[in-house]
Amino acid sequence: MATVNFSVPEEVKEAFNKTFAGKNKSAIIARLMREAVEQTMRQQQREEAFRLLTAHRKLRPPMTDEEAREARMLGRP
Repeated sequence: MATVNFSVPEEVKEAFNKTFAGKNKSAIIARLMREAVEQTMRQQQREEAFRLLTAHRKLRPPMTDEEAREARMLGRP
């Protein structure tokens, strides 16, 4: 198990200690850190997907508004 040290504003420390009194604060911090890592990774994946999708737009032939409307309507009841 690793040990880390972070500086946080005193009011954040006090609020955290009050909110999680009697709880395993190390486990809570570890869970929050895992969630932050996962959230950041998901955001990076979304940004990469967006980058790829927008890059491929340049490769597609242009479409008129009418063609786009017809394509959306195909297969609809």
